[in-house]
Amino acid sequence: MSLNKSDIDKIAWLARLSISEEDTPNYLHDVSNILDLVETMNTVDTENIEPLAHPLEITARLREDKVTETDQREHFQKIAPAVDNGHYLVPKVIE
Repeated sequence: MSLNKSDIDKIAWLARLSISEEDTPNYLHDVSNILDLVETMNTVDTENIEPLAHPLEITARLREDKVTETDQREHFQKIAPAVDNGHYLVPKVIE
């Protein structure tokens, strides 16, 4: 993909980045190379490829799902600045 200086300037503006004039040719070259790589990857035929959740065939070790802590709700509600009917009250931040 062919980019020009105005494309790099617009990308920098959209990303709220400040790029000096002497660095623009380097960014132009690097971003063009990245976009060329993406275009090359898009041409790969993946029609018969199954999607993977993970590249390695590893099963996760699972722990037993059991409660390990005691219920401390009453304790935390006592020290909270504002509580009503078991719910924490917080200041309104959106009008």
